[in-house]
Amino acid sequence: MYGVSRSTPYVLALAALFLLAGCLFSPGRTVTASPIALERVGPTFSQPLLVAATPAHPDTLFVVEKIGRIQVLKSGQLQPQPLLDIRGLVSSGFEQGLLGLAFHPDFSTNGYFYVNYTDRSGHTQVVRYQAAPGTLTADPDSATVLLTIEQPAANHNGGMIAFGPDGYLYIGTGDGGRAGDPWGNAQNQATLLGKLLRIDVDGAVPYAVPPTNPFVHDDAAKPEIWAWGLRNPWRFSFDRETGDLYIADVGQNAWEEVNFEPAGHPGGRNYGWNTMEGTHCYPASASCSTEGLVLPVIEYSHQATGGCSVTGGYVYRGSAIPSLYGRYLFSDYCSGEIWMAERGAEGSLWEMTSLLQTGMQISSFGEDNEGELYVTDIGGGGVYKIVPAS
Repeated sequence: MYGVSRSTPYVLALAALFLLAGCLFSPGRTVTASPIALERVGPTFSQPLLVAATPAHPDTLFVVEKIGRIQVLKSGQLQPQPLLDIRGLVSSGFEQGLLGLAFHPDFSTNGYFYVNYTDRSGHTQVVRYQAAPGTLTADPDSATVLLTIEQPAANHNGGMIAFGPDGYLYIGTGDGGRAGDPWGNAQNQATLLGKLLRIDVDGAVPYAVPPTNPFVHDDAAKPEIWAWGLRNPWRFSFDRETGDLYIADVGQNAWEEVNFEPAGHPGGRNYGWNTMEGTHCYPASASCSTEGLVLPVIEYSHQATGGCSVTGGYVYRGSAIPSLYGRYLFSDYCSGEIWMAERGAEGSLWEMTSLLQTGMQISSFGEDNEGELYVTDIGGGGVYKIVPAS
């Protein structure tokens, strides 16, 4: 669903899978497989897409719903008031919706948080809101628009936003949609589409460009660009311990990939789309050069796994499952399989190990204040904590 470009019959088949998911995985059921299980958290949500947390509220989780609402779970209990309800502003068809949430590092004092959504015209909006003092409810009049990005199609919207260890806000944008990047956006530095952006939300209103961004002195490039050559970086994350960056980029017809950027890197990497799909030339019949491109550290094929759209996760830094510590966990939207990955030899693809086949449509992972991880099932409406298998 999130960035999968297919023919109409495939889209219809995928819609059928969406409806079937509730039958394959019943609400409230705990799925077990060594070494992990999934434990239901909270009620059934409306198309949950993300779970987020802030140190300012250690016992609280925030669940982003595609329709345009952010629900609040405090100590496992759904609160009567959402953090934000902007359903009237959001277009939520196909791959559109309320797609991302990030809390300001100083949320405890300023109440600022940021959302990424597609508006009624289908265009990307990155907006700051402010929670009313002493509450976990946003003031609807506090909206400040940071970025508006026109979208030529209804898919490949990206949507993930996150603060990096440098305190800057990172924003993932898709290539504009359709198949094969027909507008050539991912390899075009004059557009914000098909990129990872980095902005300073504290340096100016609505934002400043960090002076160390890689293309800030290039008149032919957008200064906000941090990385380029991306198709649809639906989910990316920073390792909370090391600061390393993982970018899961949804593939076209054959390959899914995860890209890795070590902490402290100066940025400017070209991750290859639409010259490459994973480590392979695109289209497969073409010849290509990898000069100047950075290839993924993880890839898997649709044919071998039954997958269709990578769902990026997090490096596990919790304490409940010691055997997973330091491993990167991720999944696939179509197969519902959860994998872990760990580094192989220098220059080789990382080793993938299957952890659990869920039968769910995993739309996102989430990380709480203790480093424990969660997954969201958009088809069944559930949020699940990853726990040790019994």
